[in-house]
Amino acid sequence: MKVSDLRQKNDEDLAKELLDLRKAQFSLRMQLATQQLSNTSQVGKLRKDIARIKTIQQERATEK
Repeated sequence: MKVSDLRQKNDEDLAKELLDLRKAQFSLRMQLATQQLSNTSQVGKLRKDIARIKTIQQERATEK
């Protein structure tokens, strides 16, 4: 997920995207725990996407 794409979204869309990513992260963690996850790099990618969204939300909160 690119930062430029995220910056174009409004606050509500970012919140929804964050919720979706957290659900996906939970799912991946469960798959990892039960050894059903074949591509473990997905976990790190999701963490970085979540961090990007939270960073953009924090930037917008400090602007106001």
